[in-house]
Amino acid sequence: MELYYSFSALIVLASIFAYVNLRFLKLPGTIGIMIIAMLVSVVIRLVGDQFFPDATKELYALFTDLDFNEILMGAMLNFLLFAGALHVKFGDLKNQKWAIMTYATVSVVLSAFIVSGILYYLAPLFGINIPYIFCLLFGTLISPTDPIVVLGILKQAKVPKAIETKITGESLFNDGVAVVMFAVVLQIATNPNFEASFGSISKLFLIEAGGGIILGAVLGITASNLMKKIDDYKVSVLMTLAVVMGGFLVAKQLHASSPLAMVIAGLIIGNYGKSVAMSKETQDYLGKFWELIDEIMNAILFLFIGFELLLIDDLLDQILLGISCIFVVLFSRFLSILIPFKTLLRRNPYSKGSLPVMVWGGIRGGVSIALVMSLPNGEWKELLLEITYIVVLFSIVVQGLTVGKVAKKFLKDDEEIDNDVIVDKSH
Repeated sequence: MELYYSFSALIVLASIFAYVNLRFLKLPGTIGIMIIAMLVSVVIRLVGDQFFPDATKELYALFTDLDFNEILMGAMLNFLLFAGALHVKFGDLKNQKWAIMTYATVSVVLSAFIVSGILYYLAPLFGINIPYIFCLLFGTLISPTDPIVVLGILKQAKVPKAIETKITGESLFNDGVAVVMFAVVLQIATNPNFEASFGSISKLFLIEAGGGIILGAVLGITASNLMKKIDDYKVSVLMTLAVVMGGFLVAKQLHASSPLAMVIAGLIIGNYGKSVAMSKETQDYLGKFWELIDEIMNAILFLFIGFELLLIDDLLDQILLGISCIFVVLFSRFLSILIPFKTLLRRNPYSKGSLPVMVWGGIRGGVSIALVMSLPNGEWKELLLEITYIVVLFSIVVQGLTVGKVAKKFLKDDEEIDNDVIVDKSH
């Protein structure tokens, strides 16, 4: 029953904050919920024990007892990725396939090493000597763009279709690479018996990423073919829930990437499944159901991110290093997009202002916080948590609220802003 009480409290808080935001702040829903949760956290930390000690104690207990990493990476992420992939068109991804594949792999690795290298030499300027392996851990956890945040914000930002597809596709697929990198670096940092060879890393990546892709394809095709024989919206919705929840259990047993499995399954059911297995009525009910799931999960997630402020001992302790890391991460994002942009993807057509929009649209979120909170307790965990939280807050609030304006500014003279025509810069 404790789990039920906790979930009930989260839903009540999320609904109250969502109402307050819609009624008064009028910010994008998820960002508004997070900001209100942060403000409440600040008030609780300042005067909670003095004016409402019992409520403060219960709220602390609620967020201390809940495992944010397990809840997000083990449950919520699967629902949110499936819901997001369900509405992505194969045709859009096909048109941008090389850019998406490059940004989801090469750019993530590049960014991780650029961030870690700069942080290693930057931290001593603030009187902190962070071992390089922990700098690399920070680089791996902060480099992937967050699919949940990106999908939620780009819906409202009115970014041109081609660039939205690149950023969305990248964010959907880069988790597999980032999580495998994080797992390998964490093993090196904490397990002296682990030998990081090309073979061991390749094997880990193939099992995680390859297994996730194959599992997702099997789930998506099987579910689509089964739904084709019935075409009932109630059973179809139940089957998609089974794909997400059962698929996660199977992925866990196989040590495969459940996020990648959910992306592939969602893409197949949202494209192949809809075309061969569903009437218009079923498509409509399925789409609305998963849109509602997406909204509820997002509200709870951003509530979590806001209240994580309660769990950080002293956010101001590393405020200067954290602010510096905002610029480090943005600079690393710029280089990790620019280098493939000028080399591997130089023949690809791009709009004139797509580079700055791609850089600014690479928003970090709950995935980075979940990864840093999964670190074992040690002398560097609190430091990495503080600077990660500062970077994520800036990314969600500042970048999230302004990405639409940045797109309008840099693409104002581009035809793509109106009709998605891509200008080829090579001509």
